[in-house]
Amino acid sequence: MSEKNYDTLSDQILELVGGKQNVTHLLHCATRLRFNIADYDQVDIEGLKKLNGTLGVQKVGEQLQVIIGPDVSKVYDILQTRLETEFAAQANTSAPAKKKKITLKSIGSSILDALSGCLGPVIPAIVACAFFKMIPAILGPGMLNWITEESSLYILCTFVGDAGFYFFPVLIGLTAAKKFGVTPVLGVLLGCIMMHPTLVSMATEGVNDFTVFGIPCLLQNYGSTVIPIILNVWVMSYIEKFFNKKIPSSLRNVFAPALTIAVMLPISLCILGPLGSYLGTYVVGFLLGLGNYAGFIATALIAGLYPLLVMTGMHMMIIAALFQVFATVGYDGVAAPALTISAFAVMGTAIGAALALKNKAEKAEAAEFAITAVLAGTSEPTLYGICARYKSPFLGLLGGGFIGGLYSGLTGVISATLVPSTNLTSLLCFTGASSANLINGVIASVLALVSSAVITFIVLRRDQKKTALA
Repeated sequence: MSEKNYDTLSDQILELVGGKQNVTHLLHCATRLRFNIADYDQVDIEGLKKLNGTLGVQKVGEQLQVIIGPDVSKVYDILQTRLETEFAAQANTSAPAKKKKITLKSIGSSILDALSGCLGPVIPAIVACAFFKMIPAILGPGMLNWITEESSLYILCTFVGDAGFYFFPVLIGLTAAKKFGVTPVLGVLLGCIMMHPTLVSMATEGVNDFTVFGIPCLLQNYGSTVIPIILNVWVMSYIEKFFNKKIPSSLRNVFAPALTIAVMLPISLCILGPLGSYLGTYVVGFLLGLGNYAGFIATALIAGLYPLLVMTGMHMMIIAALFQVFATVGYDGVAAPALTISAFAVMGTAIGAALALKNKAEKAEAAEFAITAVLAGTSEPTLYGICARYKSPFLGLLGGGFIGGLYSGLTGVISATLVPSTNLTSLLCFTGASSANLINGVIASVLALVSSAVITFIVLRRDQKKTALA
Protein backbone atom coordinates (compact mmCIF):
# COMPACT_ATOMS: atom_id res chain seq x y z
CA MET A 1 0.00 0.00 0.00
CA SER A 2 1.33 3.42 -0.89
CA GLU A 3 2.09 5.90 1.85
CA LYS A 4 -0.73 8.27 0.80
CA ASN A 5 -3.42 5.62 1.41
CA TYR A 6 -2.80 5.08 5.14
CA ASP A 7 -4.97 8.07 6.05
CA THR A 8 -7.82 6.76 3.93
CA LEU A 9 -7.52 3.24 5.34
CA SER A 10 -7.44 4.59 8.91
CA ASP A 11 -10.58 6.66 8.35
CA GLN A 12 -12.38 3.71 6.76
CA ILE A 13 -11.47 1.43 9.66
CA LEU A 14 -12.57 4.02 12.20
CA GLU A 15 -15.93 4.41 10.47
CA LEU A 16 -16.51 0.64 10.28
CA VAL A 17 -15.73 0.08 13.99
CA GLY A 18 -18.53 2.49 14.85
CA GLY A 19 -16.67 5.79 15.00
CA LYS A 20 -14.17 7.11 17.48
CA GLN A 21 -16.78 7.37 20.24
CA ASN A 22 -17.17 3.56 20.05
CA VAL A 23 -13.46 2.90 20.72
CA THR A 24 -12.49 2.78 24.39
CA HIS A 25 -8.89 1.61 23.96
CA LEU A 26 -6.48 0.91 21.10
CA LEU A 27 -3.10 -0.80 20.89
CA HIS A 28 -1.28 -2.89 18.32
CA CYS A 29 1.07 -5.86 18.07
CA ALA A 30 3.31 -6.81 15.16
CA THR A 31 0.47 -7.17 12.67
CA ARG A 32 -2.87 -6.32 14.31
CA LEU A 33 -4.81 -3.34 15.52
CA ARG A 34 -6.43 -4.30 18.83
CA PHE A 35 -9.57 -2.32 19.64
CA ASN A 36 -11.61 -2.35 22.81
CA ILE A 37 -15.15 -1.55 21.71
CA ALA A 38 -18.00 0.01 23.67
CA ASP A 39 -20.83 -1.45 21.58
CA TYR A 40 -20.17 -4.28 19.14
CA ASP A 41 -23.57 -3.80 17.51
CA GLN A 42 -22.11 -0.70 15.84
CA VAL A 43 -19.19 -2.62 14.29
CA ASP A 44 -19.39 -3.72 10.66
CA ILE A 45 -17.33 -6.92 10.77
CA GLU A 46 -18.03 -7.89 7.17
CA GLY A 47 -17.17 -4.41 5.96
CA LEU A 48 -13.83 -4.58 7.77
CA LYS A 49 -13.07 -7.96 6.21
CA LYS A 50 -13.76 -6.67 2.70
CA LEU A 51 -11.78 -3.48 3.19
CA ASN A 52 -8.79 -3.11 0.86
CA GLY A 53 -5.81 -3.05 3.21
CA THR A 54 -7.00 -5.50 5.87
CA LEU A 55 -6.07 -9.19 5.95
CA GLY A 56 -8.77 -10.32 8.33
CA VAL A 57 -10.85 -9.49 11.40
CA GLN A 58 -11.33 -11.37 14.65
CA LYS A 59 -13.13 -10.84 17.93
CA VAL A 60 -10.87 -12.33 20.58
CA GLY A 61 -12.12 -11.89 24.11
CA GLU A 62 -12.98 -8.25 24.62
CA GLN A 63 -10.80 -7.20 21.68
CA LEU A 64 -11.66 -6.55 18.08
CA GLN A 65 -8.51 -7.41 16.14
CA VAL A 66 -8.09 -5.96 12.67
CA ILE A 67 -5.19 -7.63 10.87
CA ILE A 68 -3.13 -5.18 8.82
CA GLY A 69 0.28 -6.81 8.44
CA PRO A 70 3.77 -5.32 8.82
CA ASP A 71 2.49 -1.76 8.21
CA VAL A 72 0.21 -1.86 11.24
CA SER A 73 2.21 0.77 13.15
CA LYS A 74 1.63 3.35 10.41
CA VAL A 75 -2.14 2.86 10.56
CA TYR A 76 -2.02 2.80 14.37
CA ASP A 77 -0.21 6.15 14.56
CA ILE A 78 -2.87 7.81 12.42
CA LEU A 79 -5.72 6.22 14.37
CA GLN A 80 -4.15 7.19 17.68
CA THR A 81 -4.06 10.81 16.55
CA ARG A 82 -7.72 10.61 15.57
CA LEU A 83 -8.66 9.04 18.90
CA GLU A 84 -6.65 11.13 21.36
CA THR A 85 -9.37 13.72 21.88
CA GLU A 86 -11.99 11.03 22.26
CA PHE A 87 -9.95 9.15 24.86
CA ALA A 88 -9.49 12.38 26.79
CA ALA A 89 -13.24 12.96 26.74
CA GLN A 90 -13.90 9.40 27.90
CA ALA A 91 -11.44 9.84 30.78
CA ASN A 92 -13.28 12.95 31.99
CA THR A 93 -16.80 11.62 31.65
CA SER A 94 -18.66 10.11 34.59
CA ALA A 95 -21.01 8.03 32.46
CA PRO A 96 -21.30 4.50 33.85
CA ALA A 97 -19.81 1.73 31.79
CA LYS A 98 -22.13 -0.73 30.13
CA LYS A 99 -22.47 -3.75 32.40
CA LYS A 100 -21.62 -7.12 30.93
CA LYS A 101 -22.81 -10.52 32.04
CA ILE A 102 -20.03 -12.36 33.85
CA THR A 103 -19.50 -15.91 32.56
CA LEU A 104 -16.60 -18.33 32.43
CA LYS A 105 -16.18 -17.41 28.78
CA SER A 106 -16.11 -13.69 29.51
CA ILE A 107 -13.59 -14.23 32.31
CA GLY A 108 -11.32 -16.22 30.03
CA SER A 109 -11.69 -13.62 27.31
CA SER A 110 -10.81 -10.84 29.74
CA ILE A 111 -7.67 -12.71 30.85
CA LEU A 112 -6.55 -13.11 27.24
CA ASP A 113 -7.28 -9.46 26.58
CA ALA A 114 -5.27 -8.40 29.63
CA LEU A 115 -2.29 -10.61 28.76
CA SER A 116 -2.27 -9.32 25.22
CA GLY A 117 -2.46 -5.69 26.31
CA CYS A 118 0.22 -6.05 28.99
CA LEU A 119 2.74 -8.33 27.28
CA GLY A 120 2.43 -7.38 23.62
CA PRO A 121 4.00 -3.91 24.01
CA VAL A 122 6.92 -5.42 25.97
CA ILE A 123 8.06 -7.58 23.05
CA PRO A 124 10.30 -4.91 21.41
CA ALA A 125 12.30 -4.66 24.64
CA ILE A 126 12.61 -8.46 24.79
CA VAL A 127 13.75 -8.54 21.16
CA ALA A 128 16.47 -6.01 22.00
CA CYS A 129 17.57 -8.02 25.05
CA ALA A 130 17.57 -11.24 23.05
CA PHE A 131 19.86 -9.61 20.48
CA PHE A 132 22.42 -8.78 23.16
CA LYS A 133 22.15 -12.22 24.77
CA MET A 134 22.85 -13.85 21.40
CA ILE A 135 26.20 -12.07 21.03
CA PRO A 136 27.98 -13.87 23.91
CA ALA A 137 26.10 -17.07 23.03
CA ILE A 138 27.59 -17.05 19.52
CA LEU A 139 30.97 -15.41 20.13
CA GLY A 140 31.60 -16.93 23.57
CA PRO A 141 33.12 -20.24 24.67
CA GLY A 142 29.92 -22.16 23.87
CA MET A 143 30.33 -21.71 20.10
CA LEU A 144 32.99 -19.69 18.28
CA ASN A 145 35.11 -19.00 21.39
CA TRP A 146 36.19 -15.58 20.08
CA ILE A 147 35.61 -13.86 23.43
CA THR A 148 36.03 -15.07 27.00
CA GLU A 149 33.57 -14.83 29.86
CA GLU A 150 35.88 -12.29 31.50
CA SER A 151 35.92 -9.91 28.51
CA SER A 152 34.15 -6.56 28.75
CA LEU A 153 32.03 -7.30 25.68
CA TYR A 154 30.83 -10.60 27.13
CA ILE A 155 29.95 -9.02 30.49
CA LEU A 156 28.29 -5.97 28.88
CA CYS A 157 26.10 -7.99 26.52
CA THR A 158 25.18 -10.40 29.30
CA PHE A 159 23.89 -7.84 31.78
CA VAL A 160 22.18 -5.80 29.05
CA GLY A 161 20.51 -8.96 27.78
CA ASP A 162 19.40 -9.92 31.29
CA ALA A 163 18.12 -6.44 32.19
CA GLY A 164 14.79 -6.71 30.39
CA PHE A 165 13.97 -10.06 31.99
CA TYR A 166 15.09 -9.04 35.47
CA PHE A 167 13.15 -5.77 35.43
CA PHE A 168 9.95 -7.26 34.07
CA PRO A 169 7.92 -5.69 36.94
CA VAL A 170 9.02 -2.21 35.83
CA LEU A 171 8.43 -2.77 32.11
CA ILE A 172 5.10 -4.47 32.59
CA GLY A 173 4.16 -1.91 35.23
CA LEU A 174 4.15 0.65 32.41
CA THR A 175 2.31 -1.45 29.81
CA ALA A 176 -0.22 -2.76 32.35
CA ALA A 177 -0.92 0.78 33.53
CA LYS A 178 -1.74 1.82 29.97
CA LYS A 179 -3.89 -1.27 29.51
CA PHE A 180 -5.90 -0.85 32.72
CA GLY A 181 -6.16 2.94 32.60
CA VAL A 182 -3.76 3.73 35.46
CA THR A 183 -1.51 6.78 35.46
CA PRO A 184 1.54 5.25 33.71
CA VAL A 185 4.18 6.51 36.14
CA LEU A 186 2.29 4.90 39.03
CA GLY A 187 2.53 1.55 37.29
CA VAL A 188 6.26 2.11 36.85
CA LEU A 189 6.59 3.23 40.47
CA LEU A 190 4.86 0.11 41.75
CA GLY A 191 7.22 -2.01 39.66
CA CYS A 192 10.20 -0.11 41.09
CA ILE A 193 8.94 -0.66 44.64
CA MET A 194 8.75 -4.39 43.99
CA MET A 195 12.31 -4.31 42.66
CA HIS A 196 13.87 -2.05 45.28
CA PRO A 197 17.26 -3.39 46.48
CA THR A 198 16.16 -3.27 50.13
CA LEU A 199 13.15 -5.50 49.45
CA VAL A 200 15.21 -7.84 47.27
CA SER A 201 17.92 -8.04 49.94
CA MET A 202 15.45 -8.85 52.73
CA ALA A 203 13.80 -11.55 50.58
CA THR A 204 17.19 -13.05 49.70
CA GLU A 205 18.31 -13.06 53.34
CA GLY A 206 15.07 -14.70 54.45
CA VAL A 207 13.83 -11.91 56.75
CA ASN A 208 10.55 -13.14 58.25
CA ASP A 209 9.52 -10.40 60.69
CA PHE A 210 8.86 -7.60 58.21
CA THR A 211 5.42 -5.98 58.26
CA VAL A 212 3.58 -3.46 56.09
CA PHE A 213 1.61 -1.10 58.36
CA GLY A 214 1.57 -3.89 60.92
CA ILE A 215 0.45 -6.56 58.46
CA PRO A 216 2.84 -9.57 58.25
CA CYS A 217 4.56 -9.76 54.87
CA LEU A 218 5.85 -12.88 53.14
CA LEU A 219 8.81 -11.34 51.37
CA GLN A 220 9.51 -12.40 47.78
CA ASN A 221 12.08 -11.48 45.17
CA TYR A 222 9.94 -10.21 42.31
CA GLY A 223 12.80 -9.95 39.83
CA SER A 224 11.91 -11.70 36.54
CA THR A 225 8.26 -12.15 37.50
CA VAL A 226 5.28 -11.36 35.29
CA ILE A 227 2.03 -12.24 37.03
CA PRO A 228 2.44 -10.26 40.30
CA ILE A 229 2.76 -6.86 38.63
CA ILE A 230 -0.17 -7.50 36.27
CA LEU A 231 -2.42 -8.43 39.21
CA ASN A 232 -1.25 -5.42 41.21
CA VAL A 233 -1.75 -2.84 38.47
CA TRP A 234 -5.17 -4.29 37.69
CA VAL A 235 -6.27 -3.81 41.30
CA MET A 236 -4.57 -0.41 41.45
CA SER A 237 -6.72 0.76 38.54
CA TYR A 238 -9.83 0.54 40.75
CA ILE A 239 -8.12 2.17 43.72
CA GLU A 240 -6.83 5.12 41.72
CA LYS A 241 -10.23 5.66 40.10
CA PHE A 242 -11.82 5.65 43.57
CA PHE A 243 -9.51 8.36 44.91
CA ASN A 244 -9.76 10.42 41.72
CA LYS A 245 -13.51 10.36 42.10
CA LYS A 246 -13.68 11.13 45.83
CA ILE A 247 -10.90 13.70 46.24
CA PRO A 248 -11.67 17.31 45.18
CA SER A 249 -9.86 18.38 42.02
CA SER A 250 -7.87 21.02 43.93
CA LEU A 251 -6.26 18.30 46.10
CA ARG A 252 -6.32 15.38 43.68
CA ASN A 253 -2.88 15.80 42.12
CA VAL A 254 -1.18 15.57 45.51
CA PHE A 255 -3.25 13.12 47.52
CA ALA A 256 -4.66 10.70 44.92
CA PRO A 257 -1.27 9.25 43.83
CA ALA A 258 0.06 9.08 47.41
CA LEU A 259 -3.07 7.43 48.81
CA THR A 260 -3.24 5.03 45.87
CA ILE A 261 0.30 3.79 46.53
CA ALA A 262 -0.32 3.72 50.31
CA VAL A 263 -3.32 1.42 49.85
CA MET A 264 -1.46 -0.69 47.31
CA LEU A 265 1.54 -1.38 49.57
CA PRO A 266 -0.13 -3.99 51.83
CA ILE A 267 -2.22 -5.34 48.96
CA SER A 268 0.82 -5.70 46.74
CA LEU A 269 3.47 -6.87 49.19
CA CYS A 270 1.31 -8.97 51.52
CA ILE A 271 -1.35 -10.47 49.22
CA LEU A 272 -1.14 -10.13 45.45
CA GLY A 273 2.65 -10.20 45.17
CA PRO A 274 3.12 -13.55 46.94
CA LEU A 275 0.00 -14.94 45.25
CA GLY A 276 1.23 -13.95 41.81
CA SER A 277 4.67 -15.31 42.56
CA TYR A 278 3.23 -18.70 43.48
CA LEU A 279 1.05 -18.73 40.37
CA GLY A 280 4.11 -17.97 38.26
CA THR A 281 5.97 -20.86 39.88
CA TYR A 282 3.16 -23.25 38.93
CA VAL A 283 3.08 -21.90 35.35
CA VAL A 284 6.81 -22.53 35.01
CA GLY A 285 6.49 -25.97 36.58
CA PHE A 286 3.66 -26.91 34.22
CA LEU A 287 5.51 -25.89 31.07
CA LEU A 288 8.77 -27.52 32.16
CA GLY A 289 6.89 -30.65 33.20
CA LEU A 290 4.99 -30.85 29.94
CA GLY A 291 7.96 -32.41 28.23
CA ASN A 292 8.28 -35.01 31.00
CA TYR A 293 4.61 -36.00 30.81
CA ALA A 294 4.00 -35.77 27.07
CA GLY A 295 7.55 -36.54 25.95
CA PHE A 296 8.72 -35.67 22.46
CA ILE A 297 5.13 -35.45 21.23
CA ALA A 298 4.54 -32.21 23.18
CA THR A 299 6.75 -30.08 20.93
CA ALA A 300 5.18 -31.66 17.85
CA LEU A 301 1.65 -30.89 18.98
CA ILE A 302 2.43 -27.28 19.90
CA ALA A 303 4.36 -26.68 16.66
CA GLY A 304 1.50 -28.13 14.64
CA LEU A 305 -1.34 -26.36 16.41
CA TYR A 306 0.32 -23.02 17.20
CA PRO A 307 -0.94 -21.28 14.02
CA LEU A 308 -4.50 -22.06 15.10
CA LEU A 309 -3.74 -20.52 18.48
CA VAL A 310 -2.49 -17.40 16.70
CA MET A 311 -5.70 -17.18 14.69
CA THR A 312 -7.81 -17.42 17.85
CA GLY A 313 -5.59 -15.19 20.01
CA MET A 314 -4.87 -18.03 22.44
CA HIS A 315 -1.13 -17.87 21.65
CA MET A 316 -0.73 -15.12 24.27
CA MET A 317 -1.12 -17.76 26.99
CA ILE A 318 1.95 -19.60 25.69
CA ILE A 319 3.92 -16.39 25.22
CA ALA A 320 3.09 -15.29 28.78
CA ALA A 321 4.23 -18.65 30.12
CA LEU A 322 7.46 -18.46 28.10
CA PHE A 323 8.24 -15.00 29.44
CA GLN A 324 8.03 -16.43 32.93
CA VAL A 325 10.01 -19.58 32.09
CA PHE A 326 12.91 -17.74 30.47
CA ALA A 327 12.98 -15.14 33.22
CA THR A 328 13.13 -17.94 35.80
CA VAL A 329 15.27 -20.74 34.36
CA GLY A 330 16.63 -19.23 31.14
CA TYR A 331 15.63 -21.93 28.64
CA ASP A 332 12.76 -24.09 27.40
CA GLY A 333 12.68 -27.39 25.56
CA VAL A 334 8.99 -27.66 24.66
CA ALA A 335 7.05 -24.57 23.61
CA ALA A 336 9.86 -22.19 22.61
CA PRO A 337 11.38 -24.53 19.97
CA ALA A 338 7.85 -25.24 18.74
CA LEU A 339 7.20 -21.56 18.06
CA THR A 340 10.26 -21.26 15.82
CA ILE A 341 9.45 -24.50 14.03
CA SER A 342 5.87 -23.35 13.51
CA ALA A 343 7.16 -20.10 11.99
CA PHE A 344 9.13 -22.11 9.43
CA ALA A 345 6.04 -24.18 8.66
CA VAL A 346 4.27 -20.90 7.82
CA MET A 347 7.14 -19.96 5.48
CA GLY A 348 6.96 -23.37 3.80
CA THR A 349 3.20 -23.13 3.33
CA ALA A 350 3.52 -19.79 1.57
CA ILE A 351 6.39 -21.07 -0.61
CA GLY A 352 4.43 -24.21 -1.52
CA ALA A 353 1.40 -22.12 -2.45
CA ALA A 354 3.49 -19.77 -4.58
CA LEU A 355 4.88 -22.76 -6.49
CA ALA A 356 1.54 -24.57 -6.84
CA LEU A 357 -0.87 -21.80 -7.83
CA LYS A 358 -1.32 -21.30 -11.58
CA ASN A 359 -3.25 -18.04 -11.62
CA LYS A 360 -0.63 -15.31 -12.07
CA ALA A 361 -2.23 -12.86 -9.66
CA GLU A 362 -2.72 -15.49 -6.96
CA LYS A 363 0.81 -16.82 -7.53
CA ALA A 364 2.32 -13.34 -7.13
CA GLU A 365 0.28 -12.71 -4.00
CA ALA A 366 1.42 -16.01 -2.44
CA ALA A 367 5.03 -15.16 -3.31
CA GLU A 368 4.62 -11.82 -1.56
CA PHE A 369 3.24 -13.62 1.49
CA ALA A 370 6.25 -15.98 1.43
CA ILE A 371 8.69 -13.08 1.38
CA THR A 372 6.78 -11.42 4.24
CA ALA A 373 6.93 -14.63 6.31
CA VAL A 374 10.63 -15.26 5.66
CA LEU A 375 11.94 -11.73 6.12
CA ALA A 376 9.42 -10.06 8.42
CA GLY A 377 8.15 -13.11 10.27
CA THR A 378 4.54 -12.07 9.69
CA SER A 379 2.30 -15.12 9.62
CA GLU A 380 -1.16 -13.56 9.20
CA PRO A 381 -0.95 -13.01 5.41
CA THR A 382 -0.27 -16.73 4.97
CA LEU A 383 -2.82 -17.81 7.58
CA TYR A 384 -5.64 -15.70 6.19
CA GLY A 385 -4.57 -15.08 2.60
CA ILE A 386 -3.65 -18.68 1.80
CA CYS A 387 -4.84 -21.17 4.43
CA ALA A 388 -8.21 -19.61 5.23
CA ARG A 389 -8.80 -18.79 1.56
CA TYR A 390 -7.97 -22.18 0.00
CA LYS A 391 -8.56 -24.34 3.12
CA SER A 392 -6.40 -27.33 2.04
CA PRO A 393 -3.06 -25.59 2.79
CA PHE A 394 -3.95 -25.99 6.47
CA LEU A 395 -2.86 -29.61 5.97
CA GLY A 396 0.60 -28.44 4.94
CA LEU A 397 0.82 -25.86 7.70
CA LEU A 398 -0.19 -28.18 10.54
CA GLY A 399 1.54 -31.25 9.08
CA GLY A 400 4.85 -29.48 8.52
CA GLY A 401 4.84 -28.03 12.00
CA PHE A 402 4.10 -31.44 13.49
CA ILE A 403 6.89 -33.15 11.52
CA GLY A 404 9.47 -30.52 12.45
CA GLY A 405 8.31 -30.54 16.08
CA LEU A 406 8.53 -34.32 16.19
CA TYR A 407 12.18 -34.23 15.13
CA SER A 408 12.89 -31.49 17.67
CA GLY A 409 11.27 -33.48 20.47
CA LEU A 410 13.08 -36.69 19.54
CA THR A 411 16.48 -34.98 19.49
CA GLY A 412 15.87 -32.99 22.69
CA VAL A 413 16.25 -29.52 21.15
CA ILE A 414 15.99 -26.58 23.56
CA SER A 415 15.74 -22.83 23.10
CA ALA A 416 18.44 -21.27 25.24
CA THR A 417 17.59 -17.75 24.11
CA LEU A 418 14.13 -16.20 23.92
CA VAL A 419 13.85 -14.76 20.41
CA PRO A 420 10.32 -13.35 19.94
CA SER A 421 10.88 -12.80 16.21
CA THR A 422 9.42 -15.39 13.81
CA ASN A 423 11.55 -14.77 10.71
CA LEU A 424 14.86 -16.38 9.74
CA THR A 425 16.58 -14.84 12.77
CA SER A 426 14.43 -16.97 15.06
CA LEU A 427 16.93 -19.78 14.43
CA LEU A 428 19.21 -17.97 16.84
CA CYS A 429 17.00 -19.21 19.69
CA PHE A 430 18.88 -22.50 19.41
CA THR A 431 22.23 -20.86 20.20
CA GLY A 432 23.70 -20.75 23.68
CA ALA A 433 23.45 -24.48 24.45
CA SER A 434 25.63 -26.69 22.23
CA SER A 435 26.58 -27.02 18.58
CA ALA A 436 24.49 -30.19 18.34
CA ASN A 437 21.48 -28.35 19.71
CA LEU A 438 21.88 -25.61 17.07
CA ILE A 439 22.27 -28.14 14.27
CA ASN A 440 19.24 -30.17 15.33
CA GLY A 441 17.17 -27.00 15.80
CA VAL A 442 18.02 -25.85 12.29
CA ILE A 443 17.26 -29.31 10.87
CA ALA A 444 13.87 -29.36 12.64
CA SER A 445 13.02 -25.91 11.26
CA VAL A 446 14.11 -26.72 7.71
CA LEU A 447 12.22 -30.01 7.93
CA ALA A 448 9.07 -28.08 8.88
CA LEU A 449 9.57 -25.65 6.00
CA VAL A 450 10.20 -28.32 3.36
CA SER A 451 7.43 -30.68 4.47
CA SER A 452 4.91 -27.81 4.68
CA ALA A 453 5.89 -26.63 1.20
CA VAL A 454 5.62 -30.15 -0.28
CA ILE A 455 2.26 -30.95 1.34
CA THR A 456 0.83 -27.55 0.39
CA PHE A 457 2.06 -27.93 -3.18
CA ILE A 458 0.47 -31.38 -3.50
CA VAL A 459 -2.93 -30.46 -2.05
CA LEU A 460 -3.22 -27.19 -3.97
CA ARG A 461 -2.30 -28.85 -7.28
CA ARG A 462 -4.90 -31.54 -6.52
CA ASP A 463 -7.53 -28.90 -5.80
CA GLN A 464 -6.77 -27.02 -9.02
CA LYS A 465 -7.10 -30.21 -11.08
CA LYS A 466 -10.48 -30.94 -9.48
CA THR A 467 -11.63 -27.41 -10.26
CA ALA A 468 -10.47 -27.72 -13.89
CA LEU A 469 -12.36 -30.99 -14.32
CA ALA A 470 -15.56 -29.71 -12.71
